[in-house]
Amino acid sequence: MAAAADAMAGQGLRVLAVARRRVSGTRPPIGGVESELTLLGLAGMYDPPRPEVLDAVDACRRAGIRIVMVTGDHPLTAEAVARRVGIVRGPDPTVVTGAQLDALDDSGLDGLLAGSTELLLCRVSPEHKMRVVTAFQRRGEVVAVTGDGANDAPALKHADIGVAMGASGTDVAREAAVMVLLDDSFASITTAVGLGRSVYRNIRKFLIYLFSHNIAELVPILAATFAGFPLVPITAVQVLAIDLGSDVLPALALGAEPTEPDVMDSPPRPRRERLFSASVMGRILFLGGIQALGVCAVFFWHIHASGIPYADFTKNTPVYREAITMVQAGIVVSQFFNALAVRTDRQSVFRAGLLSNPWLLAAGGFGIALMAAISYAPPLQAVFHTAPLTAADWAVLTAFGVLLLAAEECRKWLLRRRTAATKGGTR
Repeated sequence: MAAAADAMAGQGLRVLAVARRRVSGTRPPIGGVESELTLLGLAGMYDPPRPEVLDAVDACRRAGIRIVMVTGDHPLTAEAVARRVGIVRGPDPTVVTGAQLDALDDSGLDGLLAGSTELLLCRVSPEHKMRVVTAFQRRGEVVAVTGDGANDAPALKHADIGVAMGASGTDVAREAAVMVLLDDSFASITTAVGLGRSVYRNIRKFLIYLFSHNIAELVPILAATFAGFPLVPITAVQVLAIDLGSDVLPALALGAEPTEPDVMDSPPRPRRERLFSASVMGRILFLGGIQALGVCAVFFWHIHASGIPYADFTKNTPVYREAITMVQAGIVVSQFFNALAVRTDRQSVFRAGLLSNPWLLAAGGFGIALMAAISYAPPLQAVFHTAPLTAADWAVLTAFGVLLLAAEECRKWLLRRRTAATKGGTR
């Protein structure tokens, strides 16, 4: 009979033994009610996993999220279910019962958690769950616990993120959890992780977008100072027009950027990683440096092409007004291409689709239209001290913007190639 029960459990069934006993009187003695029973047979109950769970578990694996099954079920049942949903794929997963956990001290438990990639903990109690959560946290892991019963409440409360089932879960579990799943689907957790990563990426995108153009505003001023030019390449009013008029709407549009398809293909970021990480600062300097070189080139090219000595330039010199207009327009145009460039971290923006965020295109178009008005409208020319630009000027500025986008596409290509080579070398 034990072999039959194990065979049923190995198929993922929860097995109950059904027995009977004849008693005299209406109430049998409580102490001996489970003795002298006649076994009638075994009943197996099958609770099929939801079809979306397999894809959700696979997404967690690609995202570097480790899944450990902690259950009160029979070890054979737990392993069968784990294999069905993709938690276990290898031939020899580590299956540990609650009794075996009791025999381990803290160092032994730490070694178990560190050395087992596919781990199933079966026949466990609420105390065991708490101990496992504490052990993971002791190793510096961010721990999420899912559960629906009152016996899950301590682990849900102690975990970094407690996730309770809203439809089938108990009130105790829902009160102890941080997040409640209204549809009771594990796939919703994966979706939430993807959305959280997307929000974090979008924050970094508009930070890179905003801070990179500050370099393009600062470097020309420093370059003019070191070159001995008596005037500034861009005025304070022009800087305000860029910061408040041209850059705000694209930055907001970047915050609503759709989720990238590779958002779940990278491991979790380090727990102590700052928002302004080394990669973010490097990208700001890379994009900002290209913009700065472009606007410095157009400014000094315009100044030198006039043949006028530096000392003869005044604020009302037409060539100077054209040059500072070129600097402002160069930053605005390059920021349009910069917004396209920072839309993705690794994927080519052309593969993501140039039209997939129409709000960004509209915001960038508004910034360029505002710059055109500052260049051509006489009332705004008087305020910003600008001059009208020719079609050739706009063509040169557009070429610098395309160069910036091409340089960023090359950087992403090299990053994808390096990542692919790393993954190929670890297989």
